[in-house]
Amino acid sequence: MSAIAIGSKAPDFEIDTDGGAPFRLSANKGSAVVLYFYGTDDTETCTNENVEFSRLADEFSAANTKLVGISEDSVASHARFRTKYDLKPILGADPDHKAIAAFDLWQPKKTFGREYLGLVRTTILVGPDGKIANIWTVKRVKGHADEVLEAARALNAKA
Repeated sequence: MSAIAIGSKAPDFEIDTDGGAPFRLSANKGSAVVLYFYGTDDTETCTNENVEFSRLADEFSAANTKLVGISEDSVASHARFRTKYDLKPILGADPDHKAIAAFDLWQPKKTFGREYLGLVRTTILVGPDGKIANIWTVKRVKGHADEVLEAARALNAKA
């Protein structure tokens, strides 16, 4: 996979969601889409990230922007996660790495000296034209959803 870049066409993918209907990126042309890739349902940082995006879900919707959280977890895991925390975004199950690989987010990582392959927590803003408008490698979850919302508003103001 080649690295993704701002201004390039976002790779298309289709994954199952906890809502029952699959999510296909290309089917959302005309709306901005925030794809936020996170590690695991019901872990502290991932829960905080999902809760932050949920808190702002109505504002993203008002900005003509769809929210899609994606992890390797199963549809059943996502359904439990949504119920437990009353989450608002679409939750995409990507155990086969269709979206993760399309965006080249399965990469070498290192924790406490141990090297392994894992998901790089990343948020991607795809414009209504299907092109990548912004990319964030997320180091700090607090305040991140607010930053993405401001970028989505600015993007849609131009459109």
